[in-house]
Amino acid sequence: MKAFDVAPNKIVNATALELEKQGLKMPEWAVFVKTGSHRERTPTDTKWWYNRLASVLYRVYKDGPVGTQRLRTYYGGRKNRGVKPHAFRKAGGKIIRVCLQELEKQGLIKKNKSGGRVISGRGASLLDKISKAALKLAEEEKAKTVERRAVREKRIAQDTKKSREDTVKKAKPEKKKKEKQK
Repeated sequence: MKAFDVAPNKIVNATALELEKQGLKMPEWAVFVKTGSHRERTPTDTKWWYNRLASVLYRVYKDGPVGTQRLRTYYGGRKNRGVKPHAFRKAGGKIIRVCLQELEKQGLIKKNKSGGRVISGRGASLLDKISKAALKLAEEEKAKTVERRAVREKRIAQDTKKSREDTVKKAKPEKKKKEKQK
């Protein structure tokens, strides 16, 4: 089971929780910074640091070897410049650089000889383990959804049948009343 078999958002969210459990700390300055010049405000999510760590780990796993500049381009976005046309701006480099350094300290990624960083065996096994758990949860959710749908369809069929019977019962007394009136 590889991490590519599961939706990336599920892996990133689960990895963020795992990294937080491992004791990685959010820097004090991270509360006050925007993620790039294209953003107007700081992130609203209080756990955004762990999501960015997990996302960087996934990007290194998927695209590696990658460096700060390539990740800045990936996390960049459109800057609203008022009346002027929107323009692309790269994300801030310090956040990405510190994320890479933290992941490297944990042994989840390592420096490549030719430049950039690549996923280590420990990082790949972590993502693969999380993807297995996420896939298992997704299959359980899918089974529950199928079960709920079957129950709902059964209930709708029963309600439809009951309403048809009620309309037939209501219609029959009217016919008897008409016959009595004649």
